[in-house]
Amino acid sequence: MKNLELYNGGLPVKEIFSKWYKLKRGGMLLTFVGIVRDDNKATGLSFDIYEPMLEAWFEKWSDKVLMAHSIGDVLVGETSFMCGVYSKHREFQLVEEFVEDFKANAPIWKYDIIDGKRVFAKDRSKKLPNSGILI
Repeated sequence: MKNLELYNGGLPVKEIFSKWYKLKRGGMLLTFVGIVRDDNKATGLSFDIYEPMLEAWFEKWSDKVLMAHSIGDVLVGETSFMCGVYSKHREFQLVEEFVEDFKANAPIWKYDIIDGKRVFAKDRSKKLPNSGILI
């Protein structure tokens, strides 16, 4: 899908940023980079993604936002999420709107990696609209 990239493991930040920068679509490129923290005694995070649903959700953003996300395990200190906004003018609020919509509605399930095992991060997850049994 246009402007959406998925990678196994931690994101290659420099490579992605370089690719986005070369697009030169406007006077500003504002990026947000999500780096895995060492919370909850976890050595990393692990992500499951339902790609068809993610593509459908991202469609409304695809002409405004660039996005990259990890699938699988991402260790503390590595990057799991990047988004970028090109604009002729400063549209800082667009990044915040996108990230809030992403956290509430993107079909990505997060697990803590604790003692080498994936533990569902239920306390940091939101129920997706129309998700039925999925959380």
